[in-house]
Amino acid sequence: MIPNEDRRFPPALAAAMAVRLDCMGEDGVDFEPYESFVTADDTTDWLRAWTGNSHLTGDDFRVFGQDGTGGNAAFWLIRPGRDLAEQPVVFMGSEGETGVVARDLGAFLWLLADGFGPWEAAAFHEPEPDWTPQVNEDLAALAEQHAPDRRAAAPAIIAEAAQEFPDFDDIIMGLCR
Repeated sequence: MIPNEDRRFPPALAAAMAVRLDCMGEDGVDFEPYESFVTADDTTDWLRAWTGNSHLTGDDFRVFGQDGTGGNAAFWLIRPGRDLAEQPVVFMGSEGETGVVARDLGAFLWLLADGFGPWEAAAFHEPEPDWTPQVNEDLAALAEQHAPDRRAAAPAIIAEAAQEFPDFDDIIMGLCR
């Protein structure tokens, strides 16, 4: 668990979140990044409220942003002994929706560059009828710098993540009370 005093993003995520902060509201992507990870205590409070399970801790998640309704984007620490950048990115919506949106940070950077946020990438909804993803050149440059080997279009990134973690929803729903 990240202690409450150490909530810094890895450099690639920090750079991408800074770009997202600058373009919020301009591209139709419903993603509000934070400037650092949510504290350990707040992550535990969120997970307990989301699941109704007071026995859980937030140790398996690193929350780094939200959509407009309060659904959270987070790293899911499911790969033991692997760096944070190698963990999948998930979305847990305010109405109980769940989805794995990218296999790792590199794929997530390309997802953002392709004009998608976690909410848009999750498979439980239809984006607004007039929404079309817009490539963000600044995010594409960051993705190229930090993850040139993970380059893919958003639909392929989403499909790859869903294929690797098909039981994410079942796992999370199994935690609910």
